Amino acid sequence: MSDPAICLLDANILLCLLLGEPIAQVEAATKLFSRADAGEVQLEITPVIVAEVFYTLVSFYKKERASVADMLFHLLQQRGVRVRESAQVFAALERLETTNVSFADAYLAACAAYDKVSIASFDRDFKKFKDIRRYDLSS
Repeated sequence: MSDPAICLLDANILLCLLLGEPIAQVEAATKLFSRADAGEVQLEITPVIVAEVFYTLVSFYKKERASVADMLFHLLQQRGVRVRESAQVFAALERLETTNVSFADAYLAACAAYDKVSIASFDRDFKKFKDIRRYDLSS
């Protein structure tokens, strides 16, 4: 048996599944995820696509942040789905469930924690994360 084809997913695939519309696209996306579950195809998702989906659902569709993070967390854990930099992406989603920051800030914080490095930023949002070291920019 040959290895399954690998497909990078665009944000619109995840958005239609999470929003339940348009119906024709939901049906096609559902079939694609079923094929992934059966091992026929490997679906890959990049961190920037997760960021786009999160931003779109929260800002345009006015969905609740913690709910969006939870929905994404579960959708991205399905069989046949591979999230690039998954440890950092899932850690960012966990941070978004409890902290009012952008996906980019949650992701950067998750990366800093994962790599055990500090963050250089003028953004005060990073003070919300007690496990993050900030680089002192005053010196």
